[in-house]
Amino acid sequence: MLKKERYHHFVEYFSKNQPDAVTELHYNSPYQLLVAVILSAQCTDKRINQVTPALFERFPDAESLAASSAEEIFPYIRSVSYPNNKAKHLAGMGKILVEQFNSVVPSSIDQLQKMPGVGRKTANVIASVVYDAPAMAVDTHVFRVANRIGLTNNARTPLAVEKELVKYLPNEVLSIAHHWLILHGRYICVARTPKCEICPLTWFCRYYERTHTETALLKAEADKARKAKEAAKKKKLNVIAKELKKRSVSNTNTSLE
Repeated sequence: MLKKERYHHFVEYFSKNQPDAVTELHYNSPYQLLVAVILSAQCTDKRINQVTPALFERFPDAESLAASSAEEIFPYIRSVSYPNNKAKHLAGMGKILVEQFNSVVPSSIDQLQKMPGVGRKTANVIASVVYDAPAMAVDTHVFRVANRIGLTNNARTPLAVEKELVKYLPNEVLSIAHHWLILHGRYICVARTPKCEICPLTWFCRYYERTHTETALLKAEADKARKAKEAAKKKKLNVIAKELKKRSVSNTNTSLE
């Protein structure tokens, strides 16, 4: 199947079945989304949504965050990943947001990346979600799913994936396509064992084509049989080892008598 066909089927399916896909992070302003996305790096949205209500109550705007320190922020985010670094990032981000951008979250990718904790992925999220810009944020889910489906060809870096997706996806769906890929990767095309049996995209998915051919299925069955044989052998060895240990103890007790 040609790449353009895959993109067409991808957009067609999700446009029909998930036309209103949005981020699962909870926020009420661009400032809150920026904070939440910074915190979400290598952490689950569920955890971030548990942390941010108290954080936003204490630091409701850029000014209050700018007036704080990493030490003040840390207790509110101690349960997220890398809390020390993220506390420093938020404190620094607040100051730059106030001093350089008059407390207004910028729309420019380059300007956004001037703030601590804001890499290209975070900047793309803000640009696409807040300003509906034709930007594609590539996280681990987007990276994995795009490669598996076949939207990208051997793209080995997030930037390479981003460039291919931006090139082939229509501008009008770029921002929502980010959410399509994330949600699909989070709930169906999971990292270790993708749920191909319930996936609606298998008929044009390159990963499914590769792993569900007759040869691949035979190999999977052979691997399964080999593992079962190894497990049975290990079980037998454990039984023998226990019996030998029991006899050894018995012999020791007899000699002591």
